[in-house]
Amino acid sequence: MESQRNILLIALLAVSFMIWQQWQTDKAPKPAVTETTVTSSNQDTLQNDVPNADSKAGVPEEHPVVASKELVRVKTDQLDVLINPVGGDIVHAALVAHKLEQGKDDPFVLLEQKPGFTYVAQSGLIGSGGIDSSAGRPTYTVASTEFQMKDGNDTLQVPMTYTAPNGVKYTKIFTFRKGKFDIRVDYQIDNTTSAPLQVQMYGQIKQTIKPSDSHMMMPTYRGAAYSTADTRYEKYKFDEITEKDLHKETQGGWVAMLQHYFVSAWVPPADQSNLIYSSVSNGTMANIGFRGQADTVAPGKTATVGADFYVGPKDQAALSELSDTLNLVVDYGVLWWLAVPIYKLMMFFHSFVGNWGLAIILITFTVRGILFPLTRAQYTSMAKMRNLQPKIQELKDRFGDDRQKMGQAMMEMYKKEKVNPMGGCLPIMLQMPIFLALYWVLLESVELRHAPFMLWIHDLSVQDPYYVLPILNGVSMFIMQKLQPMSPTMDPMQAKMMQYMPVVFTVFFLWFPSGLVLYWLMGNIVAIIQQKIIYAGLEKKGLK
Repeated sequence: MESQRNILLIALLAVSFMIWQQWQTDKAPKPAVTETTVTSSNQDTLQNDVPNADSKAGVPEEHPVVASKELVRVKTDQLDVLINPVGGDIVHAALVAHKLEQGKDDPFVLLEQKPGFTYVAQSGLIGSGGIDSSAGRPTYTVASTEFQMKDGNDTLQVPMTYTAPNGVKYTKIFTFRKGKFDIRVDYQIDNTTSAPLQVQMYGQIKQTIKPSDSHMMMPTYRGAAYSTADTRYEKYKFDEITEKDLHKETQGGWVAMLQHYFVSAWVPPADQSNLIYSSVSNGTMANIGFRGQADTVAPGKTATVGADFYVGPKDQAALSELSDTLNLVVDYGVLWWLAVPIYKLMMFFHSFVGNWGLAIILITFTVRGILFPLTRAQYTSMAKMRNLQPKIQELKDRFGDDRQKMGQAMMEMYKKEKVNPMGGCLPIMLQMPIFLALYWVLLESVELRHAPFMLWIHDLSVQDPYYVLPILNGVSMFIMQKLQPMSPTMDPMQAKMMQYMPVVFTVFFLWFPSGLVLYWLMGNIVAIIQQKIIYAGLEKKGLK
């Protein structure tokens, strides 16, 4: 099998894989979405769903809640959030260090409420001693409407209090940590009555159902996901939420809403029994959440229940601190087993070169170096196959249409000449999964978002704005093609098609992330050098 034909095969397989994957996304049935106006100011109303503690299915019940006139703003070195004192929901979260656009100061906003779109994190207490129900939610009292983490402080706490008509005092405490995107949400229940109280904490994420903004070369996922003791990571698409409510009882677990590079997630205690559930409000709003186990607060006693809420980038190290499986939201697909070491290797290289483009180049050198013995075997096998072409033609002339005898004769010849007819395919087949795994690493790694390389490449996660790298890649392929001897028995039409391969690849790579094109370009350059070295050695052995 000729090298150029192998390269064409890997390209077609890669394109077919990506087109099929995107077709799965595009052709999947999508729920009908109607434009609705939700809270954009503090005076509008918002439908809030509170799980029914008495329902075994945990199906939420809808009820209207009037928004607070003044939201509470909390600023840390990483987060700028707004909390609604009605219910104590997080209704806005901006990521200070992650900009909306490269070179501009506006932060990326993950949670928000605006006309036509809502994405908020809710939490509350249900049960006989709970204060969140279908009848309404509590309005907390806050000492200030502005909180900011001071220099030198590692934590910032925002307490919000509510005293029920029966005298029970509830304190909802938000704890922020320096350099972190996770927020600890605790409820302190001070039972001043003479009867025991039963409470259950719930946490849920509400988002307006919207179509995915992915395309063929960027098949990113937007939707829900969850984890249980039996299922480490499972996506739950918006159309699945619309079709069927989720109901999973588990030890620990978590629920999340995902989008490209960013995630929000509720992580209840790992040693607690939880119910993972989902629901749809008004046909336009998807909810996924957890309902914790029931806790009893004795008369005259104080108890605390809580959970962690993460709102930020898909930082694998930060996510792993909250849960052993939360880092799986960085989804590498079926090639995760190969993508994970590639990601770790990229992180290792970046730790001492400080440039993601250089890290990609070092990965290229490493991969090509590891595959060099196989590459040499590939070209040696191909050279031997070319030298055997006259003998193969003689066998064809001798046996004609008798394929069985022809096959037996060819196998005997291969054995005698010590030639493996599949030897030219193995390195290509090994490079295919590496290429796809690196594609997913570059697609999913938030570290590459807005990461510059040099000169005109200011963002390795998007296409080359001037298409220089794709063109250089096409030129390098043309050089490789000229170095590769053509088989004398190759069909003229096929040979002509091969001449257009560099052009096809150039067009093909125009829309790829520049980081991936950089990898492919550097791989071609290394391959050209390896070709010259290998061919020089083959000529000394009398092979061409």
